[in-house]
Amino acid sequence: MSRYWSKVARRLEPYIPGEQPKDKMYIKLNTNELPYPPSPRVLAAMKAAVNESLRLYPPPACDELRTSIARYYGLNPAQVFVGNGSDEVLAFAFMAFFNPGEPILFPDITYSFYPVYADLFNIDYQLVPLAEDFSLPVERFFTGNGGIIFPNPNAPTGRYIGLAAIEEILKKNTERIVIVDEAYIDFGGQSAAGLIEKYPNLLVVQTLSKSRGLAGLRVGFALGQADLIEGLRRVKNSVNSYTLDRVALAGAQAAFEDEAYFRETRRKVIATREETVARLVPLGFTVIPSQANFIFIRHRSVSARHLYQQLREKGILVRYFDKPRINEFLRVSIGSDAEMSAFLKTLAEII
Repeated sequence: MSRYWSKVARRLEPYIPGEQPKDKMYIKLNTNELPYPPSPRVLAAMKAAVNESLRLYPPPACDELRTSIARYYGLNPAQVFVGNGSDEVLAFAFMAFFNPGEPILFPDITYSFYPVYADLFNIDYQLVPLAEDFSLPVERFFTGNGGIIFPNPNAPTGRYIGLAAIEEILKKNTERIVIVDEAYIDFGGQSAAGLIEKYPNLLVVQTLSKSRGLAGLRVGFALGQADLIEGLRRVKNSVNSYTLDRVALAGAQAAFEDEAYFRETRRKVIATREETVARLVPLGFTVIPSQANFIFIRHRSVSARHLYQQLREKGILVRYFDKPRINEFLRVSIGSDAEMSAFLKTLAEII
């Protein structure tokens, strides 16, 4: 620990991303990336954007991309904010809407960036325990708080709650913001974006990293009523006015314009997920119901740590969380049919 670090840096426990080892070739089922390449239209748009205009700053308001996203969700551009990945958008949201001394609520098993951001920005928080089956007990959000945030579908469990449950939370918290983190919504759920006109306290956050196959591009966005978007804009322009480069803007816009490619790759992931679940159950696994591009699994007799270590030795990466309540589970990203067949074959051999 450096003696030059600030007090904030000294007390932080940073987020730990999924491992990206270089020692050999792996089947990567640990970071929830799309197993298919980006749309050809995306690649063409990005190549076209690599020209002499790169000497100029990109448009700070990202107007064209915001217009495309707004059109896609039936909103107007003033209701759309874009940033450098949904993680950055979430960080801006913590700064824009949560206050020190007013504890926010999020699930006890959830995206592990939330407590990191809370510590970074000195935001108090209270954990809402999930039920034994990892379902979200919405009534536990019907209490005093400084704001609410949760993923839907949840990570790392994959469980999803419907719009009626989200509306219950919104109605019980009219004086506080409710942030729904929809990184995985396209793999089986229904976005809460349709509720924005009705609820001024709703902010929906999404990403192009998962269903659009652009994890390497780093593009995220938020949807909400105009005053919420203005709050994000104020924070963004106090940190970095130019969050997205010209090439990323071109690729992201093309991704929203190629709806046919998006629907086909999403369909393939969902089909592979269901086939994988069907093949895991006879091997002795419990599989938590998932509407994401990953599954959360537990074997009835073989420990998750052993399975994780053996899979890694055999060239397959999955995610293992050595944390209370979930240390007997593995989170497995849905890869291609060939990758999942290799995973299942290796898993059967280990068991």
